[in-house]
Amino acid sequence: MRILVVEDEVRLADYLKKGLSENGYVVDLAHDGIDGKHLAVEGEYDLVVLDVMLPGIDGFGVLRELRARKDTPVLMLTARDKVEDRVQGLKGGADDYLVKPFAFTELLARVEALLRRGAGKGGQPVTTLRLADLEVDLARRKATRAGKRLDLTPKEFTLLTLLLRHQGEVLSRTVLAEQVWDMHFDSETNVIDVAVRRLRAKLDDAFDRPLLHTVRGMGYVLEARG
Repeated sequence: MRILVVEDEVRLADYLKKGLSENGYVVDLAHDGIDGKHLAVEGEYDLVVLDVMLPGIDGFGVLRELRARKDTPVLMLTARDKVEDRVQGLKGGADDYLVKPFAFTELLARVEALLRRGAGKGGQPVTTLRLADLEVDLARRKATRAGKRLDLTPKEFTLLTLLLRHQGEVLSRTVLAEQVWDMHFDSETNVIDVAVRRLRAKLDDAFDRPLLHTVRGMGYVLEARG
């Protein structure tokens, strides 16, 4: 899942990116309201963590522009704990509000709650993804196939989750590089192919029916065939 963090305090922004990335999320950063508004409105994010006090455009302004076009869940952060500030944010369309300083575990819990709430609108709980006999529990960061635990590294787990969320769609190496490694694809690197090969060994080698397929010249797709 992809999260946008709009926070002008660089150390806090980096801290949030590191923590959220360690928990399986792909994180983009913006350090002012102008970039934050552009990314929030034009990009595709599952959730936005939005500071109130921002240079350029404040968080309320970013929220207003976002709500005019999208219903992406928004968790607002602020050092201002006045009731009227929280009311302004919630009335402006924020889904939750967290006052600084905060514990990262509380922020993570609120992020997960908002994502579950957003997914509930579509029916399927976001905490569990399934394809054939493959099941991924996002909350427990646990992947199983036919009831057997798959021993995945954090990157392999993120890669599998991305492919599973887009099951049936061919994802290019460029998309995988951006979404999983947060890097622009370098045609000279084989990091994507190596990672896919290792994931495939853990996911498919012990089973008769492969789920992860290579589409020559295009990328990779996770789907149950036949």
